[in-house]
Amino acid sequence: MSGDPVAGTDLELLRATLAGDESAFVEIYRRYRDRVFGFAYRMTGSQETARDVTHSCFAGLLEAPSRYDAERAGLGTYLCAAARNLSLRHASRAWRERAVAEVPEPQPGAAPSPLEILLEHERARVVRDAVAALAPLQREVLILAEYEGLELARIAEIVGAEVGAVKVRLHRARRKLRATLEVYMQNGALAGK
Repeated sequence: MSGDPVAGTDLELLRATLAGDESAFVEIYRRYRDRVFGFAYRMTGSQETARDVTHSCFAGLLEAPSRYDAERAGLGTYLCAAARNLSLRHASRAWRERAVAEVPEPQPGAAPSPLEILLEHERARVVRDAVAALAPLQREVLILAEYEGLELARIAEIVGAEVGAVKVRLHRARRKLRATLEVYMQNGALAGK
């Protein structure tokens, strides 16, 4: 590596981390913390649990780096798979927790009215509850596809399933979500009318 750990590949950064270079680990963390946290948060519905999962993923990488195989998956994929496993372990208590919707940032010159803010919170709650009500295997593929924007092959790597199984789960998740939200969409509640 050329002295600048920030410029290194994931594998170079991991090697430097294992050799004691703290800045290399900080760069790995910087690159992947938001993705891991976002995935864990959407899986569990709890910021606190997502923080715990994120911390555990990165701590696990440091404690057992040999579990990561660069030939099988990229580091981001590996960390998301670890987040998936940890999120499922937290499932029994985390599924019951509900996060508070964040207030959207007001646009300059176009401050939303209190009613618009209330409606946005309600829409976010309805969608979040509908996603949380999905079966865990359907929820995880939906989150990875819709929120994380991953392709089916990457999702299959993360969840440890065949691409065909991922397609089926995603189709079922979308169908169930559509059916759950249909009432809200018909009366315009989710459309912002």
